[in-house]
Amino acid sequence: MMTESEFTEIVGSTRDVVLSAIEKNLAERFSYAIDDVAQETYFRAYKALKKDQFRKESKLSTWLYAIARNESLRMNDKLRREEERAEKFARSKKEEDFITVNSTVNGNLRDSETNHQEVIGMLRSILVKIPEKYRRVLEFYLAGYSEKQIAETMGVKPGTVKSRAARGKEMMKRVGRMEKFYEE
Repeated sequence: MMTESEFTEIVGSTRDVVLSAIEKNLAERFSYAIDDVAQETYFRAYKALKKDQFRKESKLSTWLYAIARNESLRMNDKLRREEERAEKFARSKKEEDFITVNSTVNGNLRDSETNHQEVIGMLRSILVKIPEKYRRVLEFYLAGYSEKQIAETMGVKPGTVKSRAARGKEMMKRVGRMEKFYEE
């Protein structure tokens, strides 16, 4: 039976190997998830060691490197799916809801009879003109993510999400005005 102090010693002696595996295998854009991957790596290792599933066919550090690599690849897949889902939803009807609400609250649409497809196209053309860190927050909002979910996904604090959303909306309004989409 392994003790907590023995496992703490394992973590201390293998931290560099595990972080190296994560840095080599976790996509750079997901670097905010390094701690989650490391935690999951050690969680899986702990469970396996408790059940005496480490067969000692390789060094412990090699075994942990493989677990960290696999966890990194799993996290890449998970976060890539989240991004794809957010992008898909950002192109859905929620864009129409967002632009209609945003236009009503923040300025009037030039022509209330404007075709919805035209509105969606205008929204996309405005979104691509604002910096990515603001655009991503707004796209996540459009996809129905909560402030907390966006913060976790992007690896930032909820307050940062809130301020980026507000700044992003302001930037969209400015771009919209410049392109005569909103009236002053």
